[in-house]
Amino acid sequence: MAILVREHPARSLLAISLAFALGSAQAQTATEAELARKLDALAAELAAVKAQLNQLQQQRATQPAPAAAPANAPSSAPQPAAAAEQPRAEPATVLTSYGEINFNRPTKAGQNAQADIRRFVLGYQHRFDDRTKVVTELEVEHAVSSASDPGEVEVEQAYIEHQITPSLALRAGLFLMPAGLLNENHEPTAFFGVERNFVETAIIPSTWREGGIQLVGSFDNGLTLQGGLTTSFNLSKWDATSSEGRESPLGSIHQEMALAKAHDVAVFGAANWRGIPGLLLGGAVFTGQASQAQAVAKSRITLWDVHARWTPGRWDLSTVYTRGSISNTASLNLPLVGNDTLIPKTFDGFYVQGAYKIWSSGDYALLPFVRWERFNTAKSYADLGAGLTPDAARSERVVTVGANFKLTDNVVLKADYQRFREATEANRYNLGVGWSF
Repeated sequence: MAILVREHPARSLLAISLAFALGSAQAQTATEAELARKLDALAAELAAVKAQLNQLQQQRATQPAPAAAPANAPSSAPQPAAAAEQPRAEPATVLTSYGEINFNRPTKAGQNAQADIRRFVLGYQHRFDDRTKVVTELEVEHAVSSASDPGEVEVEQAYIEHQITPSLALRAGLFLMPAGLLNENHEPTAFFGVERNFVETAIIPSTWREGGIQLVGSFDNGLTLQGGLTTSFNLSKWDATSSEGRESPLGSIHQEMALAKAHDVAVFGAANWRGIPGLLLGGAVFTGQASQAQAVAKSRITLWDVHARWTPGRWDLSTVYTRGSISNTASLNLPLVGNDTLIPKTFDGFYVQGAYKIWSSGDYALLPFVRWERFNTAKSYADLGAGLTPDAARSERVVTVGANFKLTDNVVLKADYQRFREATEANRYNLGVGWSF
């Protein structure tokens, strides 16, 4: 009878009824004939229940198994306790997004204050199976894009990733280059300040992406290695009459996989180590020919960086140094002499930054920060001869002081003040709001 109690509620009820009947019979000093009659009745009921159970089991055996519900389909039926303890399957398709709205007001030219939807990004990741997925992002800059508006619409990422082994993955398509701290992690909730720092926008162009293939190795000791072959820059895009090259040498000649000239390819490698909790140490290098068979002189572009981030307790400390070079610029610049912006031979930048979580309550958190950076987009020029070689540019130094206020980990309000040493007319106050999910 104990087995029946464990196997089915109806059998438990019969067992309880039997015990109750026996107890009642003894309490009332019933005759043996009455007890025998009651036992016979209970036995008959038990036999009927067994017959019904057998019939139900036979019916279930002949019915087809129910179709599996989609991974992301909601279920209204209560789940058994054992099933509830199992990890929930991730949805096959995940929507992602980030955006930022900024306000900038120069301290010496208030009439030039502006507000801007700096960027709005929608993306998705779709997993075809346990080992293969696609990652995409579509970005709109400055709210409106048309022939007469300043906005842009661009594909920021579009690549397939296949997990070859648990520690090795292959990516193919358009992907962000693993350089510095910002380029692969550029959502507004991931960095301090309203605007992205100058070192990782003017020297390492943000957001820098190339088309190609790469291998990503992630190891148990905290080391991540990345390397591959990609498209390169195109020096034939250099506009010596524009100031764009002075603002960002590589930003003015990157191709963004838009009908990119692919005669010349580049190689890159990156290493990041997270073997100690809260500490990241890393570096990257990129090098490739960039004349794309469009110029008489061949030229190679090389960019490398070292970076570190440490987050002990409430602190968040980071630093980046990066340096770039363009070879054979003397031959490239000779036809451009007399224009405003010649091609630099070298350019570099460096910053240190510290932030501190001064207050938090629930999801709210206030993090004041300060950043000092030095960058030079034309640190040196190749010798063109007396009177022809441009003077090296003066290094700009910028101090940014401000705070990030997190409403949640996915929404941030920002405010800061930036002071420029050389271009003092650019001193400004900034406000911003950003989100990501």
